[in-house]
Amino acid sequence: MKQALFVLAGVLILVVVVAAAGISTYNRLVTLDQSVDQQWAQVENVYQRRLDLVPNLVETVRGAANFERDTFIQVAEARSRAQAVTGGGAQAAAGDEHATEDPAAMAQFQAAQDQLSSALGRLFVVVERYPELSATQNFRDLQAQLEGTENRIAVERMRYNEAAREFNTTRNRFPTTLIADMFGDRFDEKMYFRATVGADRPPAVQF
Repeated sequence: MKQALFVLAGVLILVVVVAAAGISTYNRLVTLDQSVDQQWAQVENVYQRRLDLVPNLVETVRGAANFERDTFIQVAEARSRAQAVTGGGAQAAAGDEHATEDPAAMAQFQAAQDQLSSALGRLFVVVERYPELSATQNFRDLQAQLEGTENRIAVERMRYNEAAREFNTTRNRFPTTLIADMFGDRFDEKMYFRATVGADRPPAVQF
């Protein structure tokens, strides 16, 4: 009888230890998952700041180059596409999966932002034809804000990748990966921000 009780006690202790380890691992994954989501929100935040600057920038340039219609249309269209995936871009178009966990949604987000960067680059080429415009205080202020925003974007993307790396490394370690797999896509691997060639540089603003 005593032997049976000892065996039962041993089994109960083992179950408690395993359960405690499982709960601790789950909570760790939740913490890291939230850190990734928070950093992704920061990425979207700085991209939104750039979107907010674009209309003022376009209007300032339009006053001196009102016949550069094609360039303004390209910027407006690129901004519209970027606006569609920024803020709401954390959700994949096909469902509720986060862009941080969906390669297609992440690629769509990056492509839209890269297109806006390219369109802004063309806009600044237009400005080079109007030195009197680049000398105005309003334009210089907008230029400085845009440059600052591009720097913030680079920093926040880097921090996001660091948060994603920490999550993925923890998630794929044994035995954590067993716990993660038990919850299906709740703890899917996070996508890294992989910039296209040249996308890591801000639009050219030399005059």
